[in-house]
Amino acid sequence: MKFLDTSNMRGDVMGGITAGIVALPLALAFGEASGAGPIAGLYGAIIVGFFAALFGGTGSQISGPTGPMVVVFAGVFASLSGEPALVFAAVVLAGILQILFGVFKLGQFIRLVPYPVVSGFMSGIGVIIIALQLARLFGHEPEGSGTIPAIASIPGAVMDPNMVALAIGLLTLATVFFWPKSLGKWIPAPLAALVFATIISVVVSGAPILGDVPTGLPSFIMPAFSNDTIFVVLEAAVLLALLGAIDSLLTSLVADNMTRTRHDSNKELVGQGIGNTVAGLFGAVPGAGATMRTVVNIRSGGMFKISGMVHGLVLLAVALVLAPVASLIPHAALAGILIKVGYDIIDWTYLKRAHKGPRWDLALMAVVLGLTVFVDLITAVAVGVVLAALAFIKQLSEQQIKNLELHEREVGDPEERALLKSMSNRVSVFDFGGPLSFGAAADLGHHVREKADGETAVLILDFSRVPFLDLSAAKAVETIVDDAKHAGKTLFLVGASEKVRSVLDGLGVAGSLSEGHWFNTRMLALTAAADVVGKSGDHPGNAASAVPAE
Repeated sequence: MKFLDTSNMRGDVMGGITAGIVALPLALAFGEASGAGPIAGLYGAIIVGFFAALFGGTGSQISGPTGPMVVVFAGVFASLSGEPALVFAAVVLAGILQILFGVFKLGQFIRLVPYPVVSGFMSGIGVIIIALQLARLFGHEPEGSGTIPAIASIPGAVMDPNMVALAIGLLTLATVFFWPKSLGKWIPAPLAALVFATIISVVVSGAPILGDVPTGLPSFIMPAFSNDTIFVVLEAAVLLALLGAIDSLLTSLVADNMTRTRHDSNKELVGQGIGNTVAGLFGAVPGAGATMRTVVNIRSGGMFKISGMVHGLVLLAVALVLAPVASLIPHAALAGILIKVGYDIIDWTYLKRAHKGPRWDLALMAVVLGLTVFVDLITAVAVGVVLAALAFIKQLSEQQIKNLELHEREVGDPEERALLKSMSNRVSVFDFGGPLSFGAAADLGHHVREKADGETAVLILDFSRVPFLDLSAAKAVETIVDDAKHAGKTLFLVGASEKVRSVLDGLGVAGSLSEGHWFNTRMLALTAAADVVGKSGDHPGNAASAVPAE
């Protein structure tokens, strides 16, 4: 695979330009919110956007300051009293940690995020984008930061609209929703809408515009530590690194879902780490993969690394040359573009058919969506993954327990089936069909005790298809061994691999069982069980005297 794929050059250039224009007001706003200043936000988008694209593992991803990252960075900035050497030392360390995450291949774990969680996250981001932009569409700025203040500002904005801004916003919405596809191949709808809106804003004044855009090159900042702040800096670096990694890789999943491609998680972490390390050295706000800007890039034709690099160069051009032109862009135009982006991010495909799928998945998606909108992204994903894992373990455990007891009709070998049938209810066979989950292990002892009633003389535990045992499963087996001993029943273990046997022996689980209780095949165990049943007569309690459970 080529390092730089030029096969989609036109789409990548147009996607990068559009994403860069959309990123401009966000970068300035995030810089202001962080405490480091608008120019720090702008250069965060330039540096992280360029280097994360160049060295990252998600071709269409656009990186830069994001809401979650800026919230954490603002806290770091405040806790370190805005001292640049200390604040940006945390950013540099965070970047280095992200590079190490990638080198040690920790990025693969994000692929374990279930689809309902990704769907809820995507839809939640879409709702947030729309909520944040609705007041701006009517010519007003939301009061305060966050989703809830933005939603609270909507009624007032609707009741007292700036008519010029609203007209520009509605024109923008009409353009981005109904722009002909044939023209979209040459000029993306968001870019066309931005040009139209800016021209109208110049001709008819009255709509709020971006205004002054800061210019100038960043200066190099040498990171520093002090004995009093080292732990604060390290803690901040770890938090920024983890948050940036999760934020970026979740955006990579969104990009995969839209482009039908597959990102390289570890390479993406290295790219993000390089971007944040360089950003920290030049006093820029740290960043991560930005879902909204990535979607803008993809919708505008961007597919490969060049799009993210072009996005960074566009912002650099704005910072150095085009600031006077960018200052004329009306906020309502950007609001219209972003509302369309938010609409596109919402997972309508799943929502339209969710009622036909598992109810639990729909509930999980709704929980993640709600947490994304009203709490934060990291909490939403963490809760979603935990709930999904618990639900899966519960379902898996129920299925494992349900299929545990092997009935004679389920035995494939005719000879084994006939032998088991001849012993009627005196022998119970329990076949572990694979790895035993800790959820099933919790109920395993109780289930075996319940199934192996008073008539059962011999219990056979078949480990033939068990590749490994964890502590929970081993303790469950220990419970079965103890129960069999106290009930006077004979216990045989079948097909335990060397790995499984070493775990049981190492934990002393089957210490009371001699070698005569271990068999390589189920047929040998059934033959031995027949001998025990024959010697024990009509009294199952005598079975232990035939082959003692030592």
